[in-house]
Amino acid sequence: MRVLVTGGAGFIGSHIVELLVERGDEVTVVDNLSTGDHSRLSRDVQLIEKDIRAHDLTDLFRSIRPEAIIHQAAQVDVAKSMSEPLTDGTVNVMGTLNVVDAAVKCGAWKIVFASSCAVYGETSEEKITETHPIRPISLYGASKCLGEWYLDWYSRIYEIEASVLRYSNVYGPRQGVKGEGGVVSIFTRQLLAGETPVIFGDGKQTRDFVFVKDVAEANVRALSSGLGTICNISTGTTTTVQRLCELLQIETGNRGEISYQAERSGDIRHSCLDNTKAKEFLGWDPVTTLRKGLEETVSFFSNGGEAGG
Repeated sequence: MRVLVTGGAGFIGSHIVELLVERGDEVTVVDNLSTGDHSRLSRDVQLIEKDIRAHDLTDLFRSIRPEAIIHQAAQVDVAKSMSEPLTDGTVNVMGTLNVVDAAVKCGAWKIVFASSCAVYGETSEEKITETHPIRPISLYGASKCLGEWYLDWYSRIYEIEASVLRYSNVYGPRQGVKGEGGVVSIFTRQLLAGETPVIFGDGKQTRDFVFVKDVAEANVRALSSGLGTICNISTGTTTTVQRLCELLQIETGNRGEISYQAERSGDIRHSCLDNTKAKEFLGWDPVTTLRKGLEETVSFFSNGGEAGG
């Protein structure tokens, strides 16, 4: 299959590209390399350096003629979405609209869109299902929500098959310090450098941490399964930020003190996604435990691995 991956040189995207290459797909990556790195891609992958907001994106897509598109490119910094809403909107809303419009015009039959748990906002539910009301408390969540709506409209009007994957807190090798799971990378860097890790808030806030390689597998499965569905991609279990930091202290051997600072605007207090639908429609189930995933993440950074977006 000819697959185009936007943001394919980034954190999650590069892991997706690896799986596609392993199964024999013809892969093209479109990435502006603002956070991505070409060194993550094998020689079998064509990399085109271009921003998803480019006015000639449709011409590029037509020249590549992808059968399917996995759209990972995004502005993922929640804090930046609040301080620079125009930047967030142009990338996550207009950029996504540009990608979807180009996908239709180039004749692609399928698009997989990376969305986020941030679309749900704050909730008292123990586990959030896909039918939960959309009430984002950050502009990042709002921009991802709008991306979903644009994709839904195009899929109905132009009959392009679409799958939306709402990620929980993704972590793992190559991760930068932004995005919902960026706290893992932040803590790991601080602890390996012998610094004091910083928790914003009291540390009792909970997150649903899912390993990046499991997320990549969900994207590949979505190319041929779960047509027209919205699926949570998560473990369905929670970990407090305090416990996460403690586990990373064990992995890194840095058992020093933890610093606590004020909560940040736009941060969700509790988040856990129900992944039943992904299991049913994608045949997907996360296989990496948090301890195993953290071990692999710490090993990557301690051995000089570079982070990305």
